[in-house]
Amino acid sequence: MCGIVALVGSREAAPQLLEGLRQLEYRGYDSAGIATVAAQGQLTCLRAKGKLRNLTACFESEGAPGQCGIGHTRWATHGKPEERNAHPHRSSDGAVAVVQNGIIENHRALREQLEASGVVFQSETDTEVIPHLLAAELQQLQAAGGTPGRWVVAGGPAAGAAQVAGGLCPGGDLGSGAGGIGGGP
Repeated sequence: MCGIVALVGSREAAPQLLEGLRQLEYRGYDSAGIATVAAQGQLTCLRAKGKLRNLTACFESEGAPGQCGIGHTRWATHGKPEERNAHPHRSSDGAVAVVQNGIIENHRALREQLEASGVVFQSETDTEVIPHLLAAELQQLQAAGGTPGRWVVAGGPAAGAAQVAGGLCPGGDLGSGAGGIGGGP
């Protein structure tokens, strides 16, 4: 089963995200990844095949600045267990990163539509359609005077949704396992 963690806080997010993923290791996985957003809006994605120590080594060599982020451990349902199929998946413009747990039943039709519009996919997963679709919608919203830099984090029907606007959120964490990811903001 996949595991998902998210954090918005006042300290560097990556070490806390990695700890949150470590706490979800009991679920089993074949790859892992994190995405962080720095204060200037720079989105960094790190992904690795295999054990979490591989992702940790990637972080130690490349870094992932930012005080908010998402993390994911993956158990493959679409695509081979490879780095390119690990989450997070990014939009072509690099502005959107997504982690997801579940199966997108209509991903083939969505993928064909996106490819027809010029999107080039980097993975074999169903999840990769999400960041491309979100990026297209965000471009339309911004063209219509929407608010860039606003995130929506949504879970299943029981989880509801939380909206986080830039620095207006004092900090918090989310996780798909018992107890969140700990450590506080």
